[in-house]
Amino acid sequence: MTIDARALTPGQASGTILKLDVPLSFWGGVDLHSGEIIDRSHPDCGKRIAGRVLVMPSARGSSSSSSALVELARSGLAPLAIIMLEHDPILVIGALVATELYAIDIPIVIVAKADWSSLRGGTHVSLLVTGDRARISSV
Repeated sequence: MTIDARALTPGQASGTILKLDVPLSFWGGVDLHSGEIIDRSHPDCGKRIAGRVLVMPSARGSSSSSSALVELARSGLAPLAIIMLEHDPILVIGALVATELYAIDIPIVIVAKADWSSLRGGTHVSLLVTGDRARISSV
């Protein structure tokens, strides 16, 4: 599998996909000390986003999600990359601040709806950003 995507932030990553079918808010939805989803109403509550390639249709919720993403990056508990269907400026800000403050890149990319079903949980992928384009490949 190879998917071309639109890049919103720089970087490269390689890891296992955690695919969420429901949007997630990083502020209040993720434990900042463990990287675990703690939103009890979320179907993936209890799963860890830390060290995974997080795939979700969109983000949900608070503008504080950007600072939550920065804190997760600082403590080594952020996702390796984020792949979405919809652009989320709040998460992009968080990823850009993590790069600026801590030199930690969290590439965020947007895929076409036609490619969504190709992204399966548990699949190991690599993601490489070049300018405003990204390539996602199964490893």
